[in-house]
Amino acid sequence: MKQSNKTVWLLIFLIAVWGINWPLSKIALSYAPPLLFAGIRTVIGGLLLVAIALPRRGKLQFAKLWPLYLSSAVLSIVLYYGFQTVGLRYLPSGLFSAIVFLQPVLLGIFAWAWLGESMHSLKLFGLLLGFAGVAALSIGGLTGSLSPAGVLLGLASALSWALGTVYTKRNARRVDMLWLTAMQVLIGGVLLLGAGSAAESWTDITWSPAFIANTLFISLFVIALGWLVYFKLINEGEAGKVGAFTFLIPLVSIAASVVLLGEEITLNLVIGMLLIVCSIILVNVNFGRKKAASGRQAPQ
Repeated sequence: MKQSNKTVWLLIFLIAVWGINWPLSKIALSYAPPLLFAGIRTVIGGLLLVAIALPRRGKLQFAKLWPLYLSSAVLSIVLYYGFQTVGLRYLPSGLFSAIVFLQPVLLGIFAWAWLGESMHSLKLFGLLLGFAGVAALSIGGLTGSLSPAGVLLGLASALSWALGTVYTKRNARRVDMLWLTAMQVLIGGVLLLGAGSAAESWTDITWSPAFIANTLFISLFVIALGWLVYFKLINEGEAGKVGAFTFLIPLVSIAASVVLLGEEITLNLVIGMLLIVCSIILVNVNFGRKKAASGRQAPQ
């Protein structure tokens, strides 16, 4: 019961901070170019994670595990945050986040194909409902023109995030999860910062108190603590089920975007919310399948 309560609180924290991240990132992009902003926030987050991981320095094993750290950084940080931060320039933040949250559907499918997680008909239907909910949010859910480039960048961000999560889950037993999280964020941040320095200008950054506060909040809560919580949950439970709960993040994002950016709520948004709630119920409730499932070994 205590572990269950802890998981619930961790999910609430993750949904809240990752939800508010989208409008905050949209605001930050009015002060800085996308790749430089992505690099700055991830490098700071990575340094914070390294500081947390230092007492366990013996488990780093960088000489042996650097290919794993690098691959994870490219998938989960460079591609995910790169596509995300650039894509936010093309679409409203709430709408863009809804498109990115095709990720739980992809994650559920990849976890079934590559991690051996169960896939019964109700779970599959739940994942499809979740996708339908995201689609309802995307199609006219918020005001603003639907940029094809923005949609493609959102889908690319979803794909890289899902692949990065499955890759991390597959290799979880080879590496200390704290060091994997710290290294992927720091290495990914350095690569993004290098790309931003080559393609963008540091003089285009406006170092206002609002930008600095925004960036520090995202670095600490969204990136450092957010990724720690996310991979802890992924490592301790079924990746598909944890991914299903992340469908709630675009709802928080849209609500925050309404408050902070003046984006609108429409009928599509309400329909999408209902479909997402149904998706979470179908994916996470066994409906009498516990006994049947108990005879099979569940993935750790």
